[in-house]
Amino acid sequence: MFTERYFDIRQMLGCLRSNSEVMAVRDILLLGNPRLYELCLPVAPEELAGLTRTVEDLHDTLMDFRTRCGTGRAIAAPQIGVAKRLVYMNIDEPVVFVNPVIDVQSAETFELWDDCMSFPDLLVKVRRHYSCRVIYRDLGWNERSLMLSDSLAELLQHECDHLNGVLAVARAVDSRAFALRNQSAFFGRG
Repeated sequence: MFTERYFDIRQMLGCLRSNSEVMAVRDILLLGNPRLYELCLPVAPEELAGLTRTVEDLHDTLMDFRTRCGTGRAIAAPQIGVAKRLVYMNIDEPVVFVNPVIDVQSAETFELWDDCMSFPDLLVKVRRHYSCRVIYRDLGWNERSLMLSDSLAELLQHECDHLNGVLAVARAVDSRAFALRNQSAFFGRG
């Protein structure tokens, strides 16, 4: 899906880590941690080289969470305590969004039960825009833009919220928009 237009993250991770290196799984900050509510700083071009370890940590942490919990499509840097505007997504293949900005959103919205690695046992019903455009830099500092819809649009809206110190719990549609994950049999997920 993203192969032709994006910096090859798989190659970067493979070149930087030998087979004997241990995964760098970081603790995920959980709901209530004040660092999750901070506005993240933009990444400057001269900081790119220093992002390698953070991107590896985001990858390893996401893969570990996915293995343990069976969910997880993306992670934002503040979720591992790095207050930079950086998102790592891995659905079909890895993509890194440096300084992402959503500049266009559809008027059409939809509601869904959102989950988050920062509150893994909680689901929150939120309203998201059906489509959006995200402008960002890749790891080669090339400007990119993507028009996203449906589940990818809601995912990037969720991750960009993290960069702005906004959690899904702040976007709940009403006071009954919260449920424990193990109670999901009692309501629709969409």
